[in-house]
Amino acid sequence: MPELTFLGHASFHLREEEKETLLFDPFVTDNPLAPLSLSEITADYILISHGHFDHLGDAYKIAEKEGSTIISTAEIAGQAGEKGLNTHGQHLGGRHRFPFGSVKLTLAFHGSGIAGGHACGFVVDYYGKKIYFAGDTALFSDMKLIGELDSLDLALLPIGDNFTMGIDDAVMAASFLQAKEVIPYHYNTWPLIEVDP
Repeated sequence: MPELTFLGHASFHLREEEKETLLFDPFVTDNPLAPLSLSEITADYILISHGHFDHLGDAYKIAEKEGSTIISTAEIAGQAGEKGLNTHGQHLGGRHRFPFGSVKLTLAFHGSGIAGGHACGFVVDYYGKKIYFAGDTALFSDMKLIGELDSLDLALLPIGDNFTMGIDDAVMAASFLQAKEVIPYHYNTWPLIEVDP
């Protein structure tokens, strides 16, 4: 399995030695759980699930510093492109090939914070490993289809409740997805989402 580093809240760094690095929802600067500073983070590709501050976070700063390509919904990619950043926009259900494999945008039941945009999740094929990053979402029955269509090695699921599904719903999501491994996120950043996984 590639090296996956949890950067606190909903941020993950995915890398394989001598290969492209991926960064999910890079919220670092104001993240009390971030183990690294902004200057220590590198990325070839940055995947942004939606436009809320705790997910869009430092994406634009990192993309500008690193020359990263932002992969997100067409609306977020459009906004980033207007800032002169490298982008690739997709719509829900669309899959696109990249040098590391592919990215498919999935449904996520959540707001976005960017006018006209949708929240999303991602199924990433990273050098043959299938990883599902749910984004901020509620439980939904089509997660069964995500698991059926892509045999998942890993599912990353929010569990903090209030803004996303909680632990009980995440357990059901895991049963729908049938991933070989599940890792929780989006909890204990602030008192409102404190849970004991």
